[in-house]
Amino acid sequence: MNLRANPAFLSELQEYGDVNIEACFNCGNCTAICPLSTDETPFPRNNIRLMQLGLKERILQNTDPWLCYYCGDCSATCPREAEPAEAQMALRRWLTGQYDWTGLARRFYTSKVWELGSILVVSAFIVLMFMFFHGPVVTQQVELNTFAPIHLVHTGDWIMAGFLSFFLLSNVLRMYILIIGKVPIIHIPLSIYIREAWNLVYHAATQARFSQCDDRRPWINHILLVSGYFLMFTIIVLFLPWFQTDNLYPLYHPQRWLGYYATIVLLYGAGQALWGRIKKVQQMHRFSHLSDWIFPILLLLTTVTGILVHAFRYAGWPLATYYTYVIHLAILTPMLVLEVPFGKWAHLAYRPFAIYFQRIRERAALQQQTPSMVPAGAD
Repeated sequence: MNLRANPAFLSELQEYGDVNIEACFNCGNCTAICPLSTDETPFPRNNIRLMQLGLKERILQNTDPWLCYYCGDCSATCPREAEPAEAQMALRRWLTGQYDWTGLARRFYTSKVWELGSILVVSAFIVLMFMFFHGPVVTQQVELNTFAPIHLVHTGDWIMAGFLSFFLLSNVLRMYILIIGKVPIIHIPLSIYIREAWNLVYHAATQARFSQCDDRRPWINHILLVSGYFLMFTIIVLFLPWFQTDNLYPLYHPQRWLGYYATIVLLYGAGQALWGRIKKVQQMHRFSHLSDWIFPILLLLTTVTGILVHAFRYAGWPLATYYTYVIHLAILTPMLVLEVPFGKWAHLAYRPFAIYFQRIRERAALQQQTPSMVPAGAD
C-alpha cells in the first residue's frame, strides 16, 4: 500500500468544495462534538488528517465520509473555522468521482460546462424524439396517450431504469472493491454478508443514523423527500399504464391521492432545500456546490411541470397538455439518468452500502479476534 504523503491532494480536493482544512490543527473538537462519531470511526478528525497528508489509498478504503450526514455542528464549533463539515462533503463528492468508472461524475463535479451541457444534451434528445416520433395530435380533446403512446413511453422508462441501475450498481461494485476487496484483511465468509444484509435494507429505507443528529428536522425533511421521490419513481417505472391514463378518476382514487402525496412532499423537499441554500441560515447550507443546486432545481421543475400537465388535462386543453408533457420529460430524464448514477443523488446508495461494508469489516475483525473453542486435552 502506498502511504507516501501527497500535499497536492488538497488542491485536487478544492475542486470539489470549499475546503479549508489547512487551518485545522487536529484539536479533535469536531470528533468530540459529533453524535455519530465512535472509537471505530473517529470522523471528521481522522478524515481531515488523511486529507492533509494526501493519503488517497487510505481514504478510498475508508467508509467514514459516508457516515457523516452534514449536520454542521463540527463546523459551527470549530475554533479554527476549518469547516470540517464542508471538507467531509467535498470528500464525498471526490469519492463519488473515484467510484465512477466512466469518469462522468468527476467531470460533472469539476466542470460546470460538462454538467450543464450534459443536461441540455439529454433534454434536447428527448425533445427531438418527440418531434419525430410522437403520435397523432388530437385537438378536439385531450388524448395524451395518443400523442405519447403509453407502450413506447413505458419502454423508454424501462430502458432509463436499466441504464441508471447498471451504472449505479457497477459504481457500487467499484466502491466495494476499493473498501473491502483491496484491503488485506481476513477472509470474509458469505454468512457475514448475509447476516449483515439487513443493515443495507434498513439504512437505505430509514437513513436512521441521520435521525441521531441533535436536530432531527433535516432527517424528517429528507425522509419525506425520499419517500415522494421513490414513490413517483416506482409509479413511473412499474405502473405507468395505470398512472398515465386519459381517464379522469375521482379524488378518492389511489391514482390521484398517491400522486398528490408525492407531489406535495417533492414540492416541499425541493423548495426547502433551495430556500435553505438561498438563506444560508443553517450550517449545512452555508456552502453550495453547483451539484447542490442542480438536483433540487430539476426536481422542482419536474414536479411543477407534472402539476401543469395534470391541470391542463383536467381543464381540457390538448396542446398545452402535450407541450408541457414534453417539457416535463425533457427535465425528468436528465435528472434521473445523470444525477442518480453520477451526481449527488448517488449518495442515497453509497451511504447505506458504506454502513453495510463497515459492519461487514467489523464483524469479520471480531470473528478473527474471537479464539476458537479447543476441547480440553487436545494437542
